[in-house]
Amino acid sequence: MDWLDALQRLREARTPAVIVTMAMVRGHAPRNGGAKMVVSADGLFGTVGGGNLEATAVRRARELLAAGAAEPELLTLTLSDKANAEYGVQCCGGEVTMLLEPVRTVPAVAVFGVGHVGLELARVLARHPLELHLVDSRPEMLAAERLGEPGRSGPLGDAVAEVRVHHAPVPEAALAELPAGAHVLVMTHDHVEDLAIVETALRTAGIGSIGLIGSRSKWARFRGKLHEFGHDDEALARVTTPIGIDGIDSKLPAAIAVSVAARMLQLIEAAEPDAPPAADAAAATDAG
Repeated sequence: MDWLDALQRLREARTPAVIVTMAMVRGHAPRNGGAKMVVSADGLFGTVGGGNLEATAVRRARELLAAGAAEPELLTLTLSDKANAEYGVQCCGGEVTMLLEPVRTVPAVAVFGVGHVGLELARVLARHPLELHLVDSRPEMLAAERLGEPGRSGPLGDAVAEVRVHHAPVPEAALAELPAGAHVLVMTHDHVEDLAIVETALRTAGIGSIGLIGSRSKWARFRGKLHEFGHDDEALARVTTPIGIDGIDSKLPAAIAVSVAARMLQLIEAAEPDAPPAADAAAATDAG
């Protein structure tokens, strides 16, 4: 399989990988500059020359995957019988520098309810590298004339996210279609729908976070119902409501959307394997 086809399949399967590129070749080497391979945790596609050269690159690529690394790095190897080698000697006589580029899976966010606030929120989130799911029980909310064509025209015309639209008469059913780690934002037109989505999300394994739009009195009513459904306080602590950042009091849809999107991006960054502690991140922002 061609390395590019392999990478596309891995991305579609939400499998992290590392692209290994023969960036520079001095002297003799098994492959010329530009040769590529793709390494996943349990797969290998393409080749940069085999032998110690390739085995060392594969080992380092998998170390980067295990660490959740985001930054690329260079790996230089001397192909000489006098060089230390873990996987056997290659004495071509040259030296190669390889570029290892981690390709991580993008975060997934699901917006349940694409009304005024939901659409404004989708416009903000779609401009980030995400897998963005838009779910609504009302087909007119998801109509092409309302959303446009993501990445091409309409309100989502400048989208860089992969936008997936779900018309779900029973919206909580769409939770089963979300990838592991997906962040769920609940803001439908119907409190009954909201409650059903939150309740199902609490029972669904692998949900990254649950955010609910609404007042404290709404949440007080929901807490009572969720307790009746068998959820304890520890489970209910997984629900953040009202979702958003402090200091924005406007009730305009665009303002609410900005507040919710800001909080969502904070949660996404906090979930990154190499994310700094929240206090350190805030201090770095202030210093900048």
